[in-house]
Amino acid sequence: MRILVTGGAGFIGSHLCERLLADGGEVVCLDNFFTGRKDNILHLMDNKRFELIRHDVIEPILLEVDQIYNLACPASPVHYQYNPVKTVKTSVMGMINLLGMAKRVKARILQASTSEVYGDPLVHPQTEDYFGNVNPIGLRSCYDEGKRVAETLMMDYHRQNGVDTRIVRIFNTYGERMLENDGRVVSNFVVQALQDKELTIYGDGSQTRSFCYVSDLVDGIVRLMNTEADDIHLPVNIGNPTEFTMNELAAEVGRISGKEVKITHLPLPADDPKQRKPNIERATRLLGWNPAVMLADGLERTVDYFRLRL
Repeated sequence: MRILVTGGAGFIGSHLCERLLADGGEVVCLDNFFTGRKDNILHLMDNKRFELIRHDVIEPILLEVDQIYNLACPASPVHYQYNPVKTVKTSVMGMINLLGMAKRVKARILQASTSEVYGDPLVHPQTEDYFGNVNPIGLRSCYDEGKRVAETLMMDYHRQNGVDTRIVRIFNTYGERMLENDGRVVSNFVVQALQDKELTIYGDGSQTRSFCYVSDLVDGIVRLMNTEADDIHLPVNIGNPTEFTMNELAAEVGRISGKEVKITHLPLPADDPKQRKPNIERATRLLGWNPAVMLADGLERTVDYFRLRL
């Protein structure tokens, strides 16, 4: 099996490349290194079944592959708001280019979508049939709407051209190889704690997120790509349904890092969701998938990783 992973040098992409190689696949990693790092894949470079291509998915490319995992897009507000037009182009033009390739070479393609398609949800927990509550002109819309259009393209290529598609809606994921300046809450808290800085909480800290360790996520993605079912082309939530407030997360990071936590409160950013929790009944039914790593265990590994990095 020859497999293309776009965004393969990123946080999740590098773990996915590792898993696919371990499963015996031949992996082509494609990345433009905007948020990806060569460090993340350096240990794979000696593997004869691993190939690296520096390329931006906005530009067309033709490769002969059997499967395509499209993870190419900055995923944290700090990075996707840095160049919002480029973010939209990555999601939309990148998706068109990769779907065109999948159509030509008859490859199965999986799109890494996001829980952000639900926006600031009015339904809790979020099920795949919820249409979301998204601001189409807000600061986050370059990412939210880009991913929503990518899902539209996937479904239309499937219906019109018979392309074999999969859509995974990824909820908050954390673990080794996150960027120090990622801007997402787990990396922010861990880095601030290890540097003896005050932890930044936006709002009063009562807003919730559900945190999925990266190995659990990768397992769910690989299962989705390789599962056959009548409705497998419809979106599937992959995330950990255990919900934590930001205050609870801050306390847990302090406990695991062995630091006394002090908090700075800042105003809540525009369109920041108040709560986020996946309903994973569809993933459990179709894929036999459930998360296995508890937050305390995953955070311990993440803190150890950042200790070394810092």
